[in-house]
Amino acid sequence: MWKEISVLVGKEVTLEWRQKFALNGILLYVVSAVFITYLSVGAQQGNISTPTWNALYWIIILFSAVNAVAKSFVQEHQGRQLYYYMIASPEAIILSKIIYNTGLTLILALLGYGVFSVILGNPIQDQGLFILNLVLGAMGFSASLTMVSGIASKAGNNATLMAILSFPVIIPILLMAIRISKNAMDGLDWSVSMDYLLSLLAINAIVAVTGYILFPYLWRS
Repeated sequence: MWKEISVLVGKEVTLEWRQKFALNGILLYVVSAVFITYLSVGAQQGNISTPTWNALYWIIILFSAVNAVAKSFVQEHQGRQLYYYMIASPEAIILSKIIYNTGLTLILALLGYGVFSVILGNPIQDQGLFILNLVLGAMGFSASLTMVSGIASKAGNNATLMAILSFPVIIPILLMAIRISKNAMDGLDWSVSMDYLLSLLAINAIVAVTGYILFPYLWRS
């Protein structure tokens, strides 16, 4: 199965590289959203608070992840899905998309972090905790949105359905990620954030395992 996953992840990278407009559009969205924030909140006077910086950062990353992951199954037409059905297991398909989307979301998160740091300043005191939080947040966003994207694709790619189904899972991940980021900004000891980190890791594991178990039934339909 791991050979199938590696081939499928390579396929996703190849398709993304050929269709550079999708990735470039998302990158442009991140940069433009940060620049608009810079102009609108008066950050050029240096009066943006750390909670505002934190909230704006995660909101932008969330919507960037939604735009990036939403096309996971939308771009797969019925003939290609039938081909996948014959050559790969559904478990390999869902895991490959989660792995690829996690990498893509993490790239967007790191890019957003860099742009935020250059334009709005960098208030993070504990860089290690913040980067770990980015990795866990990217995993959570990708796992939940990938599974919901698969469900929405079977319902005619209904964007409203995707938003409704992802909301209950995304909100706890987002709240814990914001809390951990706030602790990293304040430079608090890792022990203060350990419960949140374990909870975030547990949610990621539950979502990934649920997708791994349930996706084959969805795929056969």
